[in-house]
Amino acid sequence: MKLKERISWLMGTLQQSLFPHLDECLPAPLTEQEERLVKILELVKIEKYVPNSADRQLLGRPIKERDAIARSFLAKAVLRYQHTSSLRHALRSTPNIRAICGFARRRDVPSESTFSRAFAEFAKAGLGTVVHDALVKEHLSTELIGHVSRDSTAIVGREKPAKKAKKAKAPRKKGRPAKGEERQPAEPKRLDVQRTQSAKDAISLLPTVCDRGVKKNAKGYTETWNGFKLHIDVNDCGLPLSAVLTSASVHDSQVAIPLMKLTSGKVTYCYDLMDAAYDAAQIWDESKELDHVPIIDRNPRGKEITPMAPHEAERYNERTASERCNSRLKEDFGGRNVMVRGADKVMTHLMFGMLALFADQLLKVTGC
Repeated sequence: MKLKERISWLMGTLQQSLFPHLDECLPAPLTEQEERLVKILELVKIEKYVPNSADRQLLGRPIKERDAIARSFLAKAVLRYQHTSSLRHALRSTPNIRAICGFARRRDVPSESTFSRAFAEFAKAGLGTVVHDALVKEHLSTELIGHVSRDSTAIVGREKPAKKAKKAKAPRKKGRPAKGEERQPAEPKRLDVQRTQSAKDAISLLPTVCDRGVKKNAKGYTETWNGFKLHIDVNDCGLPLSAVLTSASVHDSQVAIPLMKLTSGKVTYCYDLMDAAYDAAQIWDESKELDHVPIIDRNPRGKEITPMAPHEAERYNERTASERCNSRLKEDFGGRNVMVRGADKVMTHLMFGMLALFADQLLKVTGC
């Protein structure tokens, strides 16, 4: 079954069976926003990936049900609540949202501290990434994707930047070595090492502490921020395929090869689209080795460059899909409102927004 047919069938089932049932059970008819929330929750099905309380605990005070809390955090991204306190207020004051998320009664909504503990559990387990990988596999693994656009976006953190430890480097002697003198070989570059590593191993070695980042925006102005960088692969339709969080100071090129390998393990695609920050010989070679066609804007580095061929320039214009995806994540799904600390929690917050974005974009693409 094709992607559009599968999504249309699912939404048709919701319209014919679930929505009438909800209208009968709920005290008020569903609003347009609440219907959108139901569709996104039914597409993502995050509760399938949350372990049951009985499986996680044998002794001590019972842990409150985490399924409804996970659905609530997804609703938080969809409904644009900045704080958990705002989410909890909505759950307690709006019967429809409470029922949609899975809480039967007002008194069943847990305290903020319980929400916080559950969020820490989700961050430790990497729940957002697990669910996103499952969505990509379910809906896109059998599709042939034309272009994958790769880019990063600044994520402002709410913690002090870590101080960089100075590395003590012995100065290398210049010129030819003396007779009988042995010199230590130069350390291999990270990009060369990444070509021999798996995506998981390469990503694990990237720094993720909060620090200071500097980059030029689309208008050529320099921006600085304290926090992180989110590196995303996006297909032509604006669906995010892979995401990696690093320290803000990590250069975009240092994440290209792991992302390439990560996305190649999930979907089949033809072209790698990247801006001039990714113009490195190792990245070109790795893309070709993975049977892709790299289209990367050349970095002049003080020299004259040959412009892209017209057909390449036309394809390169598709790279704006990554910029639109980054913008939607920040403006519509909480990417600009990071209220947690630590890379794991920041990534989990962003991935809840990414899940909501993926489902919402999938509905738009298929016209449902």
